[in-house]
Amino acid sequence: MAKASSPGRTKTRLVPPLSPSEAAAFNTAFLQDVAANLLAAGQHAPIDGYMAYGPPGSEGFFLDHMPRDIGLIETWFPDFGDCLFRAITELFAAGHAAAVVLNSDSPTLPTELLVATAEILLRPGDRAVLGPSTDGGYYLLGIKQAHRRLFEDIDWSTDRVARQTRARAVELGLELHELPTWYDVDDSNALRRLHEELFGDRSLDAALTPHGAPRTAALLRHLMATSDLQTRLGLLRRLDRLAS
Repeated sequence: MAKASSPGRTKTRLVPPLSPSEAAAFNTAFLQDVAANLLAAGQHAPIDGYMAYGPPGSEGFFLDHMPRDIGLIETWFPDFGDCLFRAITELFAAGHAAAVVLNSDSPTLPTELLVATAEILLRPGDRAVLGPSTDGGYYLLGIKQAHRRLFEDIDWSTDRVARQTRARAVELGLELHELPTWYDVDDSNALRRLHEELFGDRSLDAALTPHGAPRTAALLRHLMATSDLQTRLGLLRRLDRLAS
């Protein structure tokens, strides 16, 4: 689920500590790393990657910045659940046996979780896979049938999303497999966590290996070398406390 990068319109919850142009640059880097992660997972399981994107008319951005092996699906509705369901139905219409919606702001999501999702959905029988986020949402939802109810009456962008999705699965009598929790990069605390993960070898889950996210890592490294980003993120204060 992707939004074309535009300063002041993308990743606005990261402003501050980032500037609007920096936040847009991170959006692009995140998308590129998510695409690379999908392609990497496709080396180990039958996975085809897509970007369900908006706003309308922004296809050129994705053609310029995404690998050619990543398909494009335009989906843009006022209700986020409608956007997700449109992406799901388009994937089934394309002949896929299962469909997964994935967020665009977890660039270090372990590739093995994508592979595990595909393996679970390949099993016989109707089922769903949920990847819960630390903020109460989810980074991934995979299904084998287009269950509209999973996307109805959900309080999107709140800490109730995963809980409500579990409740919808119970209503449907749907077998639900849960993956380990991961995190979204959508505030300054998550940016600091991302920095520690990429440069401090500190995985959110010691049992999982984060995706390397090379575009995101390169952008972070560049901004720390050419701007005061370390100060804005409070990293220098943290280093001073450790040194004392």
